[in-house]
Amino acid sequence: MELEPELLLQEARENVEAAQSYRRELGQRLQGLQAARRQIKESASQTRDVLKQHFNDLKGTLGKLLDERLVTLLQEVDTIEQETIKPLDDCQKLIEHGVNTAEDLVQEGEIAILGGVGEQNEKLWSFTKKASHIQLDSLPEVPLLVDVPCLSAQLDDSILNIVKDHIFKHGTVASRPPVQIEELIEKPGGIIVRWCKVDDDFTAQDYRLQFRKCTSNHFEDVYVGSETEFIVLHIDPNVDYQFRVCARGDGRQEWSPWSVPQMGHSTLVPHEWTAGFEGYSLSSRRNIALRNDSESSGVLYSSAPTYFCGQTLTFRVETVGQPDRRDSIGVCAERQNGYDSLQRDQAVCISTNGAVFVNGKEMTNQLPAVTSGSTVTFDIEAVTLGSTNNNEGGNFKLRVTISSNNREVVFDWVLDQSCGSLYFGCSFFYPGWKVLVF
Repeated sequence: MELEPELLLQEARENVEAAQSYRRELGQRLQGLQAARRQIKESASQTRDVLKQHFNDLKGTLGKLLDERLVTLLQEVDTIEQETIKPLDDCQKLIEHGVNTAEDLVQEGEIAILGGVGEQNEKLWSFTKKASHIQLDSLPEVPLLVDVPCLSAQLDDSILNIVKDHIFKHGTVASRPPVQIEELIEKPGGIIVRWCKVDDDFTAQDYRLQFRKCTSNHFEDVYVGSETEFIVLHIDPNVDYQFRVCARGDGRQEWSPWSVPQMGHSTLVPHEWTAGFEGYSLSSRRNIALRNDSESSGVLYSSAPTYFCGQTLTFRVETVGQPDRRDSIGVCAERQNGYDSLQRDQAVCISTNGAVFVNGKEMTNQLPAVTSGSTVTFDIEAVTLGSTNNNEGGNFKLRVTISSNNREVVFDWVLDQSCGSLYFGCSFFYPGWKVLVF
């Protein structure tokens, strides 16, 4: 039974829209496929360059033996590249065929629609029937870059000290590194880099993290150790950086291939202490404050209210001095001069002895004393906007979590007025205290 002309026209329009959407989706998958191809091609090219350079450096001593091994390894790279490119070629052909089919369908549908519902009913009916036989919702899977081989070479510069029989075992070609970066989290003036092991057969002893500005040609080491995350500081806001990580196997000296480089940046303005305060000396980036031996005292505040609810504010105590019960590290609604501590109204803080103060009142719950290397974090969320009970004396309530040395306290902080951002500050009465904020 033939459809009514208007319904037929409407269905044709819907099929054209579906074909256009299908074409767009295929285009996006084609772009992903091209990125996967580039990763294989570029890593294969880089691997060839590394292998050639390394073996050319040794040629003067090892001569023909190195040339033979180089040929073997290059053939291995070619084999891996050809074997892994072929599925991508097949997928590309499938997508390109789908793109052509979609384009033909769109063109035919547009011609049928332009004819209207008069004498063109037969064309519309033919087009609708044709469109119904094409699976416009069937999209091929395109592999993720982390699932696509990324070729690299593992080489050992001590080959000159290895006997002839070991030369033919020198160097391997890896199609996928054993560790990958899994998350980049922006922080004010920094980026937290997290990575994970993706090879279950690889036992990691240490990790090595490097980064560089995208405008630079050279990576630099920023962390070596056993942890699987690290905060990279001194990050300029709104600047793209690349990060990569490798690992050293248990009991081994050489490092694994590098992970696929990941791009990251931070849009958050770095936290800075106020410059020019007589009692404190600041680092060049103003994120580290050192209590000097000046007799001046008072609260050193942030240069601006750069802390916002929902973020995590972190202080790391680099060095310690003699503690005092009036010492304080914390946040406040506004800067108030004339106080020698944050243990006052409209502020929350922790003293170096672990005491917690809210609006100048000491809480019964206490955290461990602050020592060299201690990290103190503040997580603050708005829980009430508008009027609160009169006996609370405020109209803006915040939920505050302070953590230090694997302990935490949670409490509500009531302010006299709402504020979109907060200052942070510190005060120490004896020299030697050094605090980093991020």
